Amino acid sequence: MTKSLRELVALEPGLAYFDHASVAPLTIAAREAMTHWADDVGRFGATHWNRWRTSVEKTRRLAARLINAEREEIALIHSTTEGINLVAEGYPWKQGDNVVVPAGEFPSNLYPWMMLEARGVEVRKVQMPENRIDIERLRNACDAHTRLVTCSWVGYSHGFRVDLDRLVQIVHEQGALLCVDAIQGLGVFPLDVKQTPIDFLSADGHKWILGPEGAGVFYIRREHLDLLRPIGVGWNSVATAGEFQNDCLDLRNTAARYEGGTFNMVGLAGLGASLQTLLDVGIENISQALHDVMKKATEELQRIGAVIHSSQHDQHWSGILSFDLPGKDAIAIKQQAKTHHVILNARNGHARISPHAYTSEQDILQLAESLK
Repeated sequence: MTKSLRELVALEPGLAYFDHASVAPLTIAAREAMTHWADDVGRFGATHWNRWRTSVEKTRRLAARLINAEREEIALIHSTTEGINLVAEGYPWKQGDNVVVPAGEFPSNLYPWMMLEARGVEVRKVQMPENRIDIERLRNACDAHTRLVTCSWVGYSHGFRVDLDRLVQIVHEQGALLCVDAIQGLGVFPLDVKQTPIDFLSADGHKWILGPEGAGVFYIRREHLDLLRPIGVGWNSVATAGEFQNDCLDLRNTAARYEGGTFNMVGLAGLGASLQTLLDVGIENISQALHDVMKKATEELQRIGAVIHSSQHDQHWSGILSFDLPGKDAIAIKQQAKTHHVILNARNGHARISPHAYTSEQDILQLAESLK
């Protein structure tokens, strides 16, 4: 499986890429789809617009299939931030309400909630043990005024993968809704929103889905569709989209009501192509292959004396591994690796690798050799 997926990307020969948690390389299919779109529009303008509009709906169906959602529950967005703001700004908050969020979240899953404080909404930032999420602490932070809990599926710096089944159960027991920043897990871990009934999910496609920046997915459980007040409403939000002379504000009866204006056609073409690639390989297969890659990478890093900070537990591992080399600065580690054509990153004072399922044993050996 790893070999077949490797053949679906086309990295520069000799480049060992360990930074998918930042921006991933495109699949060959995504690159070809985006090039085809650019060529078509460059030569024909809007002549074939309806063809590209149809491809948008194919991308929507693939996104729904990825998480076993209904097509009507998926909005196609430009960033994880946009999706989170749809919830933060659209929810019918009342003064005295509160939202619970773990400390250490990526800013996109913090700042939109902090903006609510000016409207009398309390943001409860819950301190967490180092490098992990304690669900019980989130439970204990909830009270009768908690309307929503928001949490990353996988932590961007430490890579801790939260147990979404347990988290959503606890949140719902508290009478609150759950919003998930899924960008660091979607594409490499299975998720079935019918079995794991989260309420909202947002993720761009430029990390583990191997798509372009600026094209992502927002999921809203169908029963909440009328709960969120749409923001950014435009010509594309209504059932009569395209009938520009019709001034009736008849919002779409699907999550597409949140798609106010023009689509990122080229980005969604690339996103759809990469989604198709991953679904064809199988998310379960990708997850298992990534697990093998992470195990091998951990062993090689430990062999050269690295101190591992990320969880290796069966339920909580992810494609992100945070580590230190004693006596070495994280930025210096990143720069040293780059001179050997190994691309990794640094977060919160630690070096961070984030390989994918297609990462080869040779890539891992190249990583270790670059850091000796």
